[in-house]
Amino acid sequence: MTDLRVRFAPSPTGMFHVGGARSALFNWALAERSGGRFVLRIEDTDAARNRPEWTEGIISALAWLGISGDSPYFEGPYFQSAFEEQHRAAVAKLLADGKAYHCDCTREDVKARTGSEFQGYDGYCRDRGLSEGVVRFRTPDEGVTVVEDKIRGRVEFPNDALEDFAIARGDGSPLFVLANVVDDMEQRITHVVRAEEHLSNTPKQQLLWAALGAAPPIWAHVPVIVNEKRQKLSKRRDKVALESYRDEGYLAEAMVNYLMLLGWGPGGDREIMPWPEMVELFRLEDVNPSPAFFDERKLRAFNGEYIRALPVEEFTERCLPWVRTIPGFDREVFAKVAPLAQTRVTVLSEVTGNVDFLFLPEPVFDQGSWDKGMKNAPVEILTGYAERLATVEWTADALKTALEEVGAAHGLKLGKAQAPVRVAITGRTVGLPLFESIEVLGRERSLARVRAALERLGA
Repeated sequence: MTDLRVRFAPSPTGMFHVGGARSALFNWALAERSGGRFVLRIEDTDAARNRPEWTEGIISALAWLGISGDSPYFEGPYFQSAFEEQHRAAVAKLLADGKAYHCDCTREDVKARTGSEFQGYDGYCRDRGLSEGVVRFRTPDEGVTVVEDKIRGRVEFPNDALEDFAIARGDGSPLFVLANVVDDMEQRITHVVRAEEHLSNTPKQQLLWAALGAAPPIWAHVPVIVNEKRQKLSKRRDKVALESYRDEGYLAEAMVNYLMLLGWGPGGDREIMPWPEMVELFRLEDVNPSPAFFDERKLRAFNGEYIRALPVEEFTERCLPWVRTIPGFDREVFAKVAPLAQTRVTVLSEVTGNVDFLFLPEPVFDQGSWDKGMKNAPVEILTGYAERLATVEWTADALKTALEEVGAAHGLKLGKAQAPVRVAITGRTVGLPLFESIEVLGRERSLARVRAALERLGA
């Protein structure tokens, strides 16, 4: 183990954001490559918004990505609320050292004095010697606070633009900006790798580190993730919950691979690579500060590649949570068509719609599929094929040859001739290879479906 200690500190106030997942993975890669520690800290001090299920969701989502207590690099989870005594002690120290002061000003007071609702706090209570009220940090009047960022380089913040920011409420409870610093100090965090949106907090936190007598960590602010309109991903507008991708059937390893490439790249054209290789290549200095585009279509393509690379037995096993919900599901039957489905899906949830016809008593038609499939001489094709199904050798090749011959008798090539048969058998116009599907479905059930389709056509 080395001295490197990173942390991931989410708030349990909602579903797990893909941006948070990307930050967690960057931290995890650093910890694993260096033999350091990844500290999970749940920032649960917002009691009004926190819910236990959100905390459980965070831990579950991280474990799905491969970040869990099963690894020697993992530490926690810690809960910020457990460190309130240390937070209050830090506030008391800053007050005692004259680096913070009490303030009883309201927003309306500041507006009345400055004539503007947009101007920051004006320092009115700095020297009033109050003993209660909000606690504010005494920001230096002059100079700049310099943040050395591993991704963004040297970033300067004029101190006169920072205002005397609040660090504790009137009841003494700490605010995020202070609690975050104290927790990082207590947990000996050496590197803070987090979202770009926290960069504006960093000069304040760096001043607090210095005021409390400690050197700040190494800072690194990863780029914002945007949608196709180059707008920051929003949970109110975009699909951002990691759980929704997991439940749709994205593979964890594909999601990890894709998220790692949002702002970072190993160089060259190669993108699909296993986690150990990414860990070996990952460097904070190589992260691009420009916004990273979350392209769900590309993620889906990644996932398709990962699905096709699975051993078929593993693919079959991973599909079970979805296909087991099909009434009449039979694992042995599914195993026969799993190799066919594996080449045609990009997320595991798509498998259900490709194979359910094998287990349902009869196919489920939608009117659009029926109308589209029954365009070309459906009665003649289905009648002729039903006759052949009764006696043909029951192999995919023989089933195909039989339909080619029926189609040719009516001037149709195979592509046109199989459309009504596919809809009659599966209820859909697209799906698994037709003749392999018919072979697995069996002679009796296939014949019954073709005849049922003819009845529906009034033949």
